[in-house]
Amino acid sequence: MIMAFAMHGDGDKALQLFHQMGPSVRMEPDEVSYLAAICACNHAGLVDEGYKLFTSMQSLGLTPNVKHYGSVVDLLGRAGRLQQAYYVIDSMPMLPDMVLWQTLLGACKTYKNVDMAEMVTRKLVEMGSTSDGNFVLLSNIYAAHERWADVGRIRDVMKSKDVRKTPGFSYIEEKGVIHKFYNADKAHKHCKQIHGKLEEIRFKMKEFGYAAETSFVLHDIGDEEKENALYQHSEKLAVAFGLICAEDEARPIQVIKNLRICGDCHVVIKLISKMYNREIIVRDRVRFHRFKDGTCSCRDYW
Repeated sequence: MIMAFAMHGDGDKALQLFHQMGPSVRMEPDEVSYLAAICACNHAGLVDEGYKLFTSMQSLGLTPNVKHYGSVVDLLGRAGRLQQAYYVIDSMPMLPDMVLWQTLLGACKTYKNVDMAEMVTRKLVEMGSTSDGNFVLLSNIYAAHERWADVGRIRDVMKSKDVRKTPGFSYIEEKGVIHKFYNADKAHKHCKQIHGKLEEIRFKMKEFGYAAETSFVLHDIGDEEKENALYQHSEKLAVAFGLICAEDEARPIQVIKNLRICGDCHVVIKLISKMYNREIIVRDRVRFHRFKDGTCSCRDYW
């Protein structure tokens, strides 16, 4: 239950449950309980509370494992406390695994920290990692600083190592059939209606003062091309299809994505939930996003 609240961004309820554990209910929190509570703090942005839980474990005779360290590194990294996150990894009593360094690399991308990203990437290469995500994150950080020569260099390294970027896709179920969408997908039999619905959404959103978050398109192209690329993200296509097919407007539109939802799509789906008075649930690689009345359960912290 604590972890369920955590994944839906309700850190307060998760911690209420956690603090109810103890002698009075004959159920002391164990390592798993602490992991769930720290994850809840992580998803809700309760940084100090989460770090305090982590540091209190050993005084209670509980030994943090690599999952606890990973959650704390993510907790600190999301909050921009990159040096502190690095110190946590550096002071671990066991060897850090690739996931810990990848978590810190993701935080470097969020806060555009080139120096630490390069250091972390070197660590990952030394450990033998060939994950496309490592190269893509570093490339995206260079792109955010418009260091296009470095972006090209990373792509050349990926080609030489035969590392290929995992394509983003989203899918939605309608009447027992799974419909899968890739970015800029034009293969669906209802392609014309889907793109027509997106244009309708695009027009309506301008009345709400929406401007495309083109900074999320990390390519050396013009702003208009960036805006067009954003409108063809797979999660937008899936949501548009859900709006077209919806017969029961009380039923939430449910979309699953294999990667994290992008920042612009998050803004757009919040607006769609308000404009069309629909509840939309997007399950990305990390968590659930429940959009309703123009807000998201993650409270814009993910």
